[in-house]
Amino acid sequence: MKCNASSRFLQTQAASDRFRVLFMGRDEFSCLVLQELFQAKDVWSELAIVSQPDTHVGRRGSVLSVSPLKILGESLGIPIHSIPKIRKEFKSWQLPAPFAIPSEPEAHPVPNHLLVTASFGRILTGKMLDAFQPAHRLNVHPSLLPAYRGPAPIQHSIMNDEKETGVCVIQMLKKSEGIDAGALWDCSKVDMPNDATYASLRDKLGPMGGRLLVSVLRDLLSGTATPLTQASATNVSKATPITARDALVDFTTMSASQIHARERAISHQKPLWTHTPDDRSLHLYALSVLDGAQLSNQALPDAPARMVFSKKHRLLIVRCAGDTLLGVGRVKSDGKKEIGAQEWWNGAQGTFCVGEGKKEVCLGGHA
Repeated sequence: MKCNASSRFLQTQAASDRFRVLFMGRDEFSCLVLQELFQAKDVWSELAIVSQPDTHVGRRGSVLSVSPLKILGESLGIPIHSIPKIRKEFKSWQLPAPFAIPSEPEAHPVPNHLLVTASFGRILTGKMLDAFQPAHRLNVHPSLLPAYRGPAPIQHSIMNDEKETGVCVIQMLKKSEGIDAGALWDCSKVDMPNDATYASLRDKLGPMGGRLLVSVLRDLLSGTATPLTQASATNVSKATPITARDALVDFTTMSASQIHARERAISHQKPLWTHTPDDRSLHLYALSVLDGAQLSNQALPDAPARMVFSKKHRLLIVRCAGDTLLGVGRVKSDGKKEIGAQEWWNGAQGTFCVGEGKKEVCLGGHA
């Protein structure tokens, strides 16, 4: 579904009229946006990419991590520019030519220069933004703003069981004026897919965002684009950064569906975890919501935060809030490798409680 639709500019532009675009991003979402922009050669005459530098990750820095956007840009023959690794140094980093403007007071942004950010992960300084006209500072944001302003909109929309989501192209403001608070150039909305994961929703919203961006650029070139002021964000959800605390499961307050949604939303960043009776962390993988009616012959845990093992289903079964049941297929204890449910259960000696004549593991209940 499209919102704030307007007529689209389809005529071929002269190269001198098209935009010279500086595209800033880093991950797969930004790649999907760029792919749509790259194909729309009627709106740009020059493309350059700014992304994060290569970094060594893993144990002892043994793995070189390269920005997916850098890899895509190189394959498309687009010039790549890297920012400093240290955030503090980014504040004094200079935009690459030809986008940096002279320091003279009378200098003005070049009319056909345009900035696009998509999942860039850094806040641009006022000086960087001032190198572009206000209407030529665009951000592609994967939520229906003003809901989910912040760096993790896809994750929070899944965790909160939203029924619809979408993507907006907005005008970037300076930090003091508000993050993700700029005027809306356009938005597209879509129903939230059943059992959406972070990756599946990202792969749906990325191309949508790219096509929306191209549409906005055509309107800017034709002079038909009209921005709308965002509604108040007073009573809407925020998209704060994902932390280890978001991955800590509380079986006494969270239902099985809520925990499963959390896994789908953030497990690519943070594995869900809980506490065992000896106060060690236990990571939880391969989760599923179970139907108690189909487990009539199975001994079940008698209270939230208690767990039994089902040999028939090869699952750990945890009772959660709301009298719901969660299946856990694999786990990982502190300092050990990830293993199957049965292997872990067989080795979980000394952590058992007794409930109605059956063995149970009592897990941490409070986040």
